[in-house]
Amino acid sequence: MSVLPFPSFLDDIKEKGFSKAVLELIDETVERITAGMNIQDIREALRGEAPSRRPNPRLTPHADAFWMHMRPSYYHQAVTGIYPTFRLGFLSTFFFVIEIITGLFLMIFYTPSPTAAYENMINILSNVPLGQFMRDMHRLGAEGMVLVVALHTIRTFATGSYKKPRQFTWFTGMVLMLCTLFLSFTGYLLPWDQLAFWAVTIGTSMAEAAPPEIVGTNVNLLLRGAPDIGAGGLLRFYLAHVFLLPMLTAIFIGVHYYKVILHGHSLPPRLEEVGNDTAKRIPMDRRVYFIPDVATTEMLWFGGTIFIMTVMCIWFFHAPLETHANPQVTPLHTTAPWYFLWLQGLLKLGDKIFFGLVIPTVLLGMFLVWPYLEVGKSRRYAHRRFGLSMMLTFIIIMLFLSYMGTSRWGVDSAGDQEMVQAIAPMEGVGVVRAVPYEKWENGTYCTDDLENDHQLPLIEWGAPQTSLLPNTAEPVMCRAVPEGMIGVMEAFKHEKERWGKDLPNVVGILTVSDAQTNLKRIDLKVIWNTAEKDADGKPVRDEQGNLVVKLVESLYNTDGKQELDAQGLPISFSVPAIQTSGKTIFVSRLSEYQGFGH
Repeated sequence: MSVLPFPSFLDDIKEKGFSKAVLELIDETVERITAGMNIQDIREALRGEAPSRRPNPRLTPHADAFWMHMRPSYYHQAVTGIYPTFRLGFLSTFFFVIEIITGLFLMIFYTPSPTAAYENMINILSNVPLGQFMRDMHRLGAEGMVLVVALHTIRTFATGSYKKPRQFTWFTGMVLMLCTLFLSFTGYLLPWDQLAFWAVTIGTSMAEAAPPEIVGTNVNLLLRGAPDIGAGGLLRFYLAHVFLLPMLTAIFIGVHYYKVILHGHSLPPRLEEVGNDTAKRIPMDRRVYFIPDVATTEMLWFGGTIFIMTVMCIWFFHAPLETHANPQVTPLHTTAPWYFLWLQGLLKLGDKIFFGLVIPTVLLGMFLVWPYLEVGKSRRYAHRRFGLSMMLTFIIIMLFLSYMGTSRWGVDSAGDQEMVQAIAPMEGVGVVRAVPYEKWENGTYCTDDLENDHQLPLIEWGAPQTSLLPNTAEPVMCRAVPEGMIGVMEAFKHEKERWGKDLPNVVGILTVSDAQTNLKRIDLKVIWNTAEKDADGKPVRDEQGNLVVKLVESLYNTDGKQELDAQGLPISFSVPAIQTSGKTIFVSRLSEYQGFGH
């Protein structure tokens, strides 16, 4: 007899034997965890066998378990395949869970301070075990979540699944899409690099344009914590990213799932009678139970997506980290995140208030209330030609606006700056930094002739004294390009040919010298004739379409020499005007990026 007021595990061992008592204890524990399914039930479900116990234990988790309340116990067979859902709703939730797990890992090693954030990122990438992998998974999951949520919204609209009685389900989905966009956007600032700083600066600058001025100014201060992004802004974005937005997302995911279960998964449009929602009335012969069929399918999707993400992060995708945020230096071609490029494209069309605030706000309002305004009862594609045409038109416009938001559209960049940026970008590696230290040979190399030693044809440039051309007595001598540097000079020459139509007689010059032991100095310079401009500031072209070179007065002739008149005074000449620009970078023998290419 037990000394305790209830039977103990020792009593079970004494009565049944050790092995049987342990197995029963494990079985009872599993049944408590799963809210009704023991080991035998799980084994039967995974094997695809019919349940051996009655009532069906596979239904009890949906009635007794907390999380399983969010999933129906059975589905209509028509919605368990790829079409019509494409599993986009499941994948949206999956990516959110991945973001929570990887985000918690990164939070351990991160401090939201401008003096520590960037160093923390370097530490995560270099010293923390699996730090780079976790950051890559977090960034890839964020990009995937934005894409999948957008596709899920498109799919819902295309199949008419927003119609009555699912209007509020659509509303919560739109809120979730907003949360997803701002989750990704607020996370952009946290690395505190140039990409983060300037992308967020562009995004928050629109808030300052909100009328009236007092509103815009105070909203800007609320977001940034100061007139410019700094410690206050970083802390605000961090708290929004790790607390406020995840909390709102989790709440609305729960509401969204509840409404989906309440009204059922909408069937493919062709299977429903017009104006008659039959999703909740599932015939017995068309039921597919969550356990085991849907659950095992989702396990397959889970495993497959994790595998693809892992392969991507190991071999193909790495979250970028640029140089430390610097408010004094604006990188060339700074753009907003790709999912906000359409907004940046809108801003290029005109007024910041109208195109940056009014139009997006009106669009958001229309999306939120659309199910309540659209009263058509049919979900069938043939009956919704106008709605589907409107959807496709909207997608095409958004894609075009996104292209407009890139630096390829509506951005007038100086050709000389583009030439240098292409081979030695302000951010990233580029072909110059990728050349190993040992390949650099001291000397001057010019794009007009890569194969032979030659003198830069100064006669084409006039001969004004410049820092690039020290004096006419010692002209620039260009060496034949060695084999190890041919890739850099060919890339430089390619950029010269690309921008030559805007830069008359342009030549790229690369000079290599020793800055100090184990450190090379690379001077990239571009020299060209200045084009003549009209009264409107536009370059003048001749009848053949070639730029007309501007002439200036000089005391040097086209041979770079001075001539004196009869009184011994210098004679003035009209010679082609010259412009130069350039950039200096340093390559260390210990540079880790050597050999990585672009």
